[in-house]
Amino acid sequence: MPIKNSFSERCYALLKTVPKGKVTTYQSLAHALGTQAYRAVGTALHHNPYAPNVPCHRVVNANGDLGGFASGPKKKIALLRQEGVLVKGGKIVDFEKKFFNCKPFK
Repeated sequence: MPIKNSFSERCYALLKTVPKGKVTTYQSLAHALGTQAYRAVGTALHHNPYAPNVPCHRVVNANGDLGGFASGPKKKIALLRQEGVLVKGGKIVDFEKKFFNCKPFK
């Protein structure tokens, strides 16, 4: 059973605040957690035991690129499309409008 106060658990709790139809970035999650460990956020999300309740498919790279996903890019694109987020050429369409900046998490 995961430790509730762990870095990963804090990532999952914060990611649950990202609404459907929006995306956030590894960078935004890390900054809201008070760190610059973007890759650690990615690692935590890769091992997410709570999917789909913790929506890892809503996390993309800071430049709007699709980024990784444990179930593969086709599945990530399909999940985003179901929420009204379009991907073209491996990038989020209207990234600036779809971006959700995570608030600091305590």
